[in-house]
Amino acid sequence: MQPRISFNRVSKVFDAHGQTIVAVEDFSMDVMPGEFVSILGPSGCGKSTLIRMLDGIVAPTSGDIYLDGESVVGKRHMPATMLRKIGFIFQQPNLLPWFSVRENVALPLRVFGLKGAEWEKRVDDLIGMVGLDKYAKSSPMEISGGMLQRVGVIRAMAYDPEILLMDEPFGALDEMMREQLDMELLQIWTETHKTIIFITHNIEEAVLLSSRIYVMGTQPGRLVETVEIDLPRPRSLEMIVEPRFNDYEDRIINLIGEISLSKIK
Repeated sequence: MQPRISFNRVSKVFDAHGQTIVAVEDFSMDVMPGEFVSILGPSGCGKSTLIRMLDGIVAPTSGDIYLDGESVVGKRHMPATMLRKIGFIFQQPNLLPWFSVRENVALPLRVFGLKGAEWEKRVDDLIGMVGLDKYAKSSPMEISGGMLQRVGVIRAMAYDPEILLMDEPFGALDEMMREQLDMELLQIWTETHKTIIFITHNIEEAVLLSSRIYVMGTQPGRLVETVEIDLPRPRSLEMIVEPRFNDYEDRIINLIGEISLSKIK
């Protein structure tokens, strides 16, 4: 089976104020259709740079990136057919305050020119899936931070992309809310079979969600090791205290041992 996403020895060097910064060095990764993988590491290891290169926001300095076998590198503008495959979810939901919840979720339909009862029903179904039916007509200022994050997630799914790129979407939330949304995300993934690349600096979150974790190091940003997570699905928060779960956490902590744990979790 062909990888849905493939990074082949990708590097990114930035020149800033006369200083050369190697953000990513010689990174390779294959993600198969329907997989949930995480890229884990401390701040400054190039996690966000990687998915911005995949999304065409940043161009790699060397190496190649493939989406369904087609290179995304060297294109002045990413074709609409490629863009339609990808949904990007940021740490902040960035909702339009003058739009209602429903209008915010439906906004990508306007961007891609998608009209009709089928798409309108999809918006309503997504809002129902995350339990926001009663808040569809509310403004972003009238709902909680956790609800805002839910809206950000389903907005990226409104036009039915096959791939979700998630850049620390729950990093700004408290631990209890983050765990709740992690479990909701797993339920969404189970129901939709999307291919997900999840960026995080939280080891527990990465182990809970992923089938495979790409562990990154800094100076330069590089792949330290790939860790396969052999835990049964469906996952649950009760797993966090199990010995096998803790073994994965300890293994990853050892891989990034020189980094202060306060910068990881």
